[in-house]
Amino acid sequence: MTETATATRGLTSAEVAERRADGRVNDFVAPTSRSIGSILRANVLTLFNAIVIGCFGVLLVLGRWQDALFGFAAISNALIGTIQEFRAKSALDKLALLDAPNARVWRDGELSEIRVVNVVLDETLELRAGDQVPADGLVAEASRLQVDESMLTGESEPVDKGPGDRVLSGSVVVAGRGTAVVDRVGADSFANKLASEAKRFSLIASELRGSIDRVLKWITWIIGPMALLVLNSQMVAQGGWAAAIESGRWQEAGVGTMASVIAMIPLGLVLMTSIAFAVGAVKLSGHKVLVQELPAVEVLARVDLICLDKTGTITTGDIRFDEAHPVSEVDGWQAVLAWNGAADDANATTQCLVTAYPVDDALPVAERIPFSSARKWSAVSFGGTPSMSTAGTWVLAAPEMVFDETSDRWGVVERAGELAASGRRTLVLAHTVVALDADDVEHERFRGDLVPVVLLTFREEVRPDAKETLEYFAEQGVAVRIISGDNPETVAAIARDVGLDVPHGVDARTLPTDVDELATVLAEHSVFGRVTPDQKKNIVVALKKAGHTVAMTGDGVNDALAIKEADIGIAMESGSAATKAVSRLVLLDGRFSRLPGVVAEGRQVIANIERVSMLFLTKTAYAVSLALVFGILLLEFPLLPRQFSVTDGLTIGIPAFFLALLPNAQKYVPGFLWRALSFSIPAGLIVAVCLTTLSLYGRNTGIDQSEVRTATTIVLGLIGIAVLAGLSWPFTIKKVLIVIGMIVGLAVVLYVPLSAQFFEFVPLSEPLIVMGSIIAGVGIVLVTILRIVHTIVLRRRAARHAPAPLV
Repeated sequence: MTETATATRGLTSAEVAERRADGRVNDFVAPTSRSIGSILRANVLTLFNAIVIGCFGVLLVLGRWQDALFGFAAISNALIGTIQEFRAKSALDKLALLDAPNARVWRDGELSEIRVVNVVLDETLELRAGDQVPADGLVAEASRLQVDESMLTGESEPVDKGPGDRVLSGSVVVAGRGTAVVDRVGADSFANKLASEAKRFSLIASELRGSIDRVLKWITWIIGPMALLVLNSQMVAQGGWAAAIESGRWQEAGVGTMASVIAMIPLGLVLMTSIAFAVGAVKLSGHKVLVQELPAVEVLARVDLICLDKTGTITTGDIRFDEAHPVSEVDGWQAVLAWNGAADDANATTQCLVTAYPVDDALPVAERIPFSSARKWSAVSFGGTPSMSTAGTWVLAAPEMVFDETSDRWGVVERAGELAASGRRTLVLAHTVVALDADDVEHERFRGDLVPVVLLTFREEVRPDAKETLEYFAEQGVAVRIISGDNPETVAAIARDVGLDVPHGVDARTLPTDVDELATVLAEHSVFGRVTPDQKKNIVVALKKAGHTVAMTGDGVNDALAIKEADIGIAMESGSAATKAVSRLVLLDGRFSRLPGVVAEGRQVIANIERVSMLFLTKTAYAVSLALVFGILLLEFPLLPRQFSVTDGLTIGIPAFFLALLPNAQKYVPGFLWRALSFSIPAGLIVAVCLTTLSLYGRNTGIDQSEVRTATTIVLGLIGIAVLAGLSWPFTIKKVLIVIGMIVGLAVVLYVPLSAQFFEFVPLSEPLIVMGSIIAGVGIVLVTILRIVHTIVLRRRAARHAPAPLV
């Protein structure tokens, strides 16, 4: 195809202007996945934040800034949520499938280079090797045009394109050249349709975050009634509403109410969870794993089924020469293979012959017919004397394309079929003394004279770490499904190469469309070929509906929808921009073996946050119980907000920070929230009963309220440290040091004059010391017994409900 031959092609300037005016242009700007305003509203303008900031403001108005320190935790929580969602939005908004900045088009009879966004409908594209197709179109003319659509369809081999064939935006021209007339632009193009669907915003489904949000929602709805109940009791305790307002003691009642409200809210739990996720993400980045959304480290630890795209995940996507299987004794075939591997237009398969058969001497070519994936054969005749070993015509082909039942007396086709069943691609190099003619494109003239010389086998390059990684998942009870756009038997053979017991692959063209029926097939088979992008997504949907937590790995645009739909998507750094944009994890060095480390990190996060959450939820449980009991009994609340801050920090906040970051290899078991609440609620009730008993004792004996508050803080601190110790089991040196450090910290806060004055701690009378010691001792024994019983119950329950292993 020459430029002079195409001089009359293309639109005129007037036709281009008309289409631009009508909006029939490739300038596609998809709506953003989520507005910044909606993210801010979702994380800042919430009922939960309104309550916390309201309490913060009330205490500032009352001049009690010392009791308003909790407000900074609420601000941190809002910032973390906003930043996290904004990062997810930014990743989606960067999604782009078309990386090529320019396109070649014919306009006004001349070849021009324009920006991709300026391509219009009915444009005539000039396509050359190395170009990315900027818009969907129909091929008008082609000269050995081959297009790589693997990123779009999953089919790893280049596809021949002739007049009337469709080319898709986002595919790449790998050989030849041609022209195509654009028939779909902008939002209608294949690439942008995929992008638009993938840009649908969603945060990752985190069990930890979901459970914590559920608890916060429950607390949000009970805070209002509880606050009114406590406020009434505080006003009554100050001599009644009228007296409290007249004397100004209503301020004390307000402070007591704020103390009860803030104590109910596990303010640090969200912050601690985010810190644990962030530290996990930083650690993984050191191992070349990019975490694009923090809870992803948790979700992979919960995965029980992982879907793998073959090309780019299990295999590198490269072809390597496997072996030569001589059939006939014909000299010169090594030199012919060397020439084919070094040819200028050699495809990916023949190029890998170069290593095994390097070129020694250039062979003079007399005539040739280039390879075509439609014909699946090429032919070449070399010049020189008839006595030369390379004389005659050499045909490199798929065996079944040049031999049939009548001509295959050597059994080449049958042998090739056996080799193909092992996952290897096969070609045959055949020879004939018949001279080649350029018009022999049907090879009928020399076909009967062909003699098979050697069978050649090729393999896709399997990632060296794929087998051991899959073995790890098998040991951990994680099932595997391989879904690919390639031939199902080829995929099955590669699956066997990496250790999977797969008798055969399933052709996805036979899969049912009904989700439930599809789930049944997926439960029975593990390898699927000829899978379209939509089918990949539907497979993930069916698996999720069947109750699985699904991970999806891949690198092509054809994987993007499934990766977005999965519970967690994992992309290779070598993958497309779209796939990486919608994934939650990116393996920066493309090493599949990184995944076990991610699983281990996720398990540490889950196990440690579960332990930490029990600390925070125990406080919520006893705070709600105290508010209810003291509101009903019309008792003055036993602690100031700042005194709650002391016990919060020493029994929950500071130790939780360290506990959340310690090594923990405990395997994930579903039911995080049930386990956390089944300990926290009874532990909170024990604490509430102890503190109520102490307060009633102080009131009945006429002890000053400041002494009762001091004693209550001590008892709460000691029982809280006992809870901390119980949840730290089994002990390590670090955990023992944490517990001892909190005991020392409590003593320092109580007895250092400056802190004692700030927190309004006063010396205790002997009767209160004795009673406080008895109550604290009883509380410590009870929470210790509770922890032991809770552990035993969880072990038995886990054994009873252990799921059957997946295939």
